[in-house]
Amino acid sequence: MKLHVNLLLFLLLILTSCSDSNRASEQGRFFVSTESVEETIVSTGNPFFSDSTLDLGYPRFDQIKNEHYEPAFKQGIDNHLTEVEMIASQLEEPTFENTIVALETSGQLYNAVASVFFALSSAHTNDEILDLQQRLAPRLASYEDSIMLNRRLFERISDLYERRSALGLSDESIRLLEKTYKDFVRAGAALDVDQQDRMKGLNAEIAVLETNFRQNILSEVNDLSIVVDSREELAGLSESRIDAASKEAVDRGREGQFVIPLLNTSGQPALAQLQNRDLRERIHKASLSRGHRGGEFDNRGVLSAVLEKRAARAKLLGYENHAEYILENQTALTVEAVNERLSQLASSALINVSEEFAGLQDMIIDDGRDFELASWDWDFYSERLRVQRFDFDADDLSPYLELNSVLQRGVFYAAENLFGITFQERFDLPVYQDDVRVFEVYDVNGETLALFIADFYARPSKRGGAWMNAYISQSHLLGTKPVIANHLNITKPTSGQPTLLTFDEVTTMFHEFGHALHGMFSSVEFPSFSGTRVPRDFVEFPSQVNEMWAIWPEVLENYAVHHRTGESMPAELLDKVLATQTFNQGFSTLEYLSASIIDQALHQLDQEDIPSAAEIMNFESNTLKEFGLMLPSVPPRYRSTYFSHIMGGYSAGYYSYIWSEVLDADTVDWFKENGGLSRSNGDRFRTKLLSKGGSKDAMALYRDFAGRNASIGPLLDRRGLR
Repeated sequence: MKLHVNLLLFLLLILTSCSDSNRASEQGRFFVSTESVEETIVSTGNPFFSDSTLDLGYPRFDQIKNEHYEPAFKQGIDNHLTEVEMIASQLEEPTFENTIVALETSGQLYNAVASVFFALSSAHTNDEILDLQQRLAPRLASYEDSIMLNRRLFERISDLYERRSALGLSDESIRLLEKTYKDFVRAGAALDVDQQDRMKGLNAEIAVLETNFRQNILSEVNDLSIVVDSREELAGLSESRIDAASKEAVDRGREGQFVIPLLNTSGQPALAQLQNRDLRERIHKASLSRGHRGGEFDNRGVLSAVLEKRAARAKLLGYENHAEYILENQTALTVEAVNERLSQLASSALINVSEEFAGLQDMIIDDGRDFELASWDWDFYSERLRVQRFDFDADDLSPYLELNSVLQRGVFYAAENLFGITFQERFDLPVYQDDVRVFEVYDVNGETLALFIADFYARPSKRGGAWMNAYISQSHLLGTKPVIANHLNITKPTSGQPTLLTFDEVTTMFHEFGHALHGMFSSVEFPSFSGTRVPRDFVEFPSQVNEMWAIWPEVLENYAVHHRTGESMPAELLDKVLATQTFNQGFSTLEYLSASIIDQALHQLDQEDIPSAAEIMNFESNTLKEFGLMLPSVPPRYRSTYFSHIMGGYSAGYYSYIWSEVLDADTVDWFKENGGLSRSNGDRFRTKLLSKGGSKDAMALYRDFAGRNASIGPLLDRRGLR
């Protein structure tokens, strides 16, 4: 195989040096072929070594096995590096087509295997995948460095960058050239040889550590699941949730007991209903102990090492710290801007939290109890206060929030009315788990727009939280249409029982579908700009906007029907749902801000100031004390040792949710001012913003859509912070 690849490289170099200089521009694109290796790799029967024949290139989940990943990664990396070397070694003068477009079209095999592997490593992992993740981490870091630190390639990109104004390129092409140049510089392409060697070492070490951190989180969640011996201890939980806990115990070989799995956040849903205070305390303390209780899954040392190496990498690239490095590439731009926004919101939230605390403490006293409100009590008493103040129990809602109704008569219904798209469930496409569903999405003209994968249920093989990912991203250049997936962690009921949601789960479903729409509506030339490939502090904006339809009266009335009788949710209950939107917002805002502030504090440190493993938790506590946020009853949404966001794309970026929510709240006002749920509004949002992906400056896209800059006022009003 090596001989085939080297011969291919030799022949293509000759062809490139002798070719007509207009060939690439006449074709409109520059593709690198690796056909000479096909005979060797196709014979293995590996499904990644041939294009999927399913609609839109949908993955062959029915054929993909664990043993297929590693050889496909190896071949994909080899192919891609060969393609990159051919681009870098051309004798032709650099052109946009033979350098930038060639890079965009390279690496197709690698992209195909990586999109499936990393999706399933989160959604449906197993021991073999976890082991391969660890083994792949340094190899993939080295592979990326081999491209981003390729000197000859960077020289070609730099040459084009310097001449960009004279190349006659479209706006999107200019933006891609500038982005490519900036990405290479930020990766270390302009460093000297010794510095690049140091960079490669840091990247490999960071990749391994980040993988270990994420895997420890999953292992801790499974290891710390709460085992309960009797049904009586679960008083307060609904019968369906008790049955689900019983089934979970059976699945884990603990028949006759009950198991409550932990979710990835500090707070746990069961705390709002459980009457047994000792059990609430046990659950919450177990949740807060993750990653810093000793043992094989302890993350303190891993986190300290990651922070130290990130800081060293940032310094090597000329930045003061990792946060400065990250924020330069976001809409926030500076550390100072983020710190100011977080401080501004924290001071307002603190006022609300103190009032909320007092109200809950009064309830405890009225009950004749003499304890002080603790973190494991907050959800329980706030739910009681909600019932008292608004005269309804959250459990009253669940019979009207059946999963399929919420999905098809809520999430899909809103999208149909707003954008004119339609949905048809597909039962002929393979899935990786029996309860995963697939829908074909049709555009207004009746043509297929995308395929949508809905993976809603929790399982031990799935990481916590909720997220969207793209198996295939849209690109006019590549001729691809999107295959998009949403993942939630809803507790699956026992067989034959309906899946009844909490209102938080309903909101999450709408939120994640906002990401899906961003991916499905993408209409860009280059894959680098497709869908959600936008600044991290802008990517949450479309998804947060989509949450508004969960409580939009027309939509809510359509999906909120009783799962047995089909009767609509009573009008008075609907009104109460809407009236509670600012309830307990001091708490939810502060727990989020606390996590965001910890994230920033950890990543704004110089290398020599990084806390050791033994100091990590004290540093976290001291940071919250400095901001006046060290409230025992309101722990951060994530403590640093199970803060999975900061091991992925949200390092120094967890602030993004509140940053995006400023745009979201302002956009909700815009929709209300302009007639709400209408095709004209939806078409404007799609055309001006959702379809553009990262092909234009994010804030310019917002101004194009809204016709104004966003104000923070609507956000403060929404959260009851003024």
